Amino acid sequence: MKASPEFRRQLAGYSLTTAEILYRMPDHPALLQSYIWQEYDLFPEFPALRRFLDFWSRTLDGPLFKVTVGHCRLIKPAELRALGGEFYLH
Repeated sequence: MKASPEFRRQLAGYSLTTAEILYRMPDHPALLQSYIWQEYDLFPEFPALRRFLDFWSRTLDGPLFKVTVGHCRLIKPAELRALGGEFYLH
């Protein structure tokens, strides 16, 4: 059984990155529209997000207003706690 490409990327240091992109509507500049982008990317440089935002600036008409980025390392050391009791089922 082979590991998924996403799992291999996580082992290589990529983490799940989500960006909320606020941009102005081209024909209604007073209105803001929201776009959610999500991909595995490298923290803190975010090369995939930067490529996407460069593409957006070059190609699309809606000028960027604000970009909020969040990321989470999905593979990290386990958090273990010792419990002071035992539980039995049946």
